[in-house]
Amino acid sequence: MSNRTRARVRRAPRLSLDLRAALGLCGTLLKYLSLASLFPAAIAVGYGEPVWPFLGAGAIAAAAGLLLERLGRGAGIAGFREGFFVVAVTWLLAAAFGSLPYLLSGEQQLDRPIDALFETMSGFTTTGASVLTDIEALDQSLLMWRQFTHWLGGMGIIVLALAVLPRLRVGGRQLLESEMPGPETDDLPARVRTTAQRMWLLYVALTAMQALILTLFGVVGLDDKMGWFEALSAAFATLPTGGFMPENRSFEGFAAVSQWVTIVFMAIAGANFALWYRAIVRRSPLLPFRDEELRLYLAIIAGASIVLTAVVWGEGLVGGGESAVRAGVFQVVSIMTTTGFGSVDFAAWPALAAMTLVMLMLIGGSAGSTGGAIKVVRHLLVGRILRRELRQTVHPEEVMPIRLNGLAVDERTLRAVIAFVLLYIGLFAAGAGVIAVDTALQGPELSVLDAIASSATTLGNVGPSFGVAGPMGSFESYSDVSTATMFVLMWAGRLELIPVLVLLTRRYWRA
Repeated sequence: MSNRTRARVRRAPRLSLDLRAALGLCGTLLKYLSLASLFPAAIAVGYGEPVWPFLGAGAIAAAAGLLLERLGRGAGIAGFREGFFVVAVTWLLAAAFGSLPYLLSGEQQLDRPIDALFETMSGFTTTGASVLTDIEALDQSLLMWRQFTHWLGGMGIIVLALAVLPRLRVGGRQLLESEMPGPETDDLPARVRTTAQRMWLLYVALTAMQALILTLFGVVGLDDKMGWFEALSAAFATLPTGGFMPENRSFEGFAAVSQWVTIVFMAIAGANFALWYRAIVRRSPLLPFRDEELRLYLAIIAGASIVLTAVVWGEGLVGGGESAVRAGVFQVVSIMTTTGFGSVDFAAWPALAAMTLVMLMLIGGSAGSTGGAIKVVRHLLVGRILRRELRQTVHPEEVMPIRLNGLAVDERTLRAVIAFVLLYIGLFAAGAGVIAVDTALQGPELSVLDAIASSATTLGNVGPSFGVAGPMGSFESYSDVSTATMFVLMWAGRLELIPVLVLLTRRYWRA
């Protein structure tokens, strides 16, 4: 290449971020999201509670959305580059909007903006961590709003918009991929809106199914504590793998049959939704079990359940027999799928059980699920990469492609997997370090495991930690610095790091 050609290449125009288009699209999404306030408003009417906090929040969000939308009028269409900005910023806008009902209601436990933002980000990111110390003291409408933020966030605010808005025709697939975390090796249908609609239909159907089953248990007397409100709340938190419940003791007070049904739905939610959809379309119930990630996912659940059941049974923590098995299986499935329900206070369990649960916090659910953390498929691929490196150390000339479900995974995907895992571990360690230092200075008093678990549970969108923030506890006693740190961890973890970290690079804004 000549010097003149090189100069022309260097002077070639570079694509830049269309900030107006990105902000306009954020405004559109916020405008439609504001309609969500009508559901808790209807609940408030039914219970004779104040309606104006929800209507006021919806009006403020709609006005802000229209203003941003107007700002983006006449701009280009959001593409791949703008997609990172839209995904990351929309979640922040959602958290700001979702916190308004708490602040406007005058609820004393959420009267500080940082606490209201934490609770809302925990809801929309399906984390389930809470700063509330007396959940049952909230109005029924506020309790249902907490649950509804889970449900909206489960398959992603952006996916919801893709299902109802015709606007996203360029850049839509990139947005969808950011909202369905994990490396996909088998493409979904090409039309993004069609894909989003199908996933939402399945999501809605499973939610309705669980709610109806649990309500029926209450009607026939199998679970006297399970009314329609509790059943709907549980379904709104289970399918998005959230963890909020309108009870101070989470799932502890509900009957065994309700807990077993919830275990099944948590396991379904933690697996790849595309597998369930294909099984239904092709009328082949066994089709999902050909997937290597699903098999490993179920194997980890089975192995960890055996370990925890043995610990619980052997220590006599909840008695023996079915109670011990149920406690072990429930907590394994709850933590690995990043749902975060508690059927017992596992914060008081021995070290082996605690370490097992922290490991499950880092593993997470499957790609294409509503779960968080690193994801099973990445662990699977990392294991195969390490195996290849060991074999090629002995046989350096051997060509050994990495395969998943019989298909070769390209090297670029493998590099991305390694990069993601390293970034995840780095951010997890940094978060744990900040929390450990801050709590040492300002309280509460935490052990090393408590600080590690606090970082792992928020970055992985799991929910409960150990110590004072266990499944029956709260993050209320953490200082503002730790609360803000966990807020960022929840946000970054839900978006799988990259959309957030990209915004922090100078090249993204300059190139």
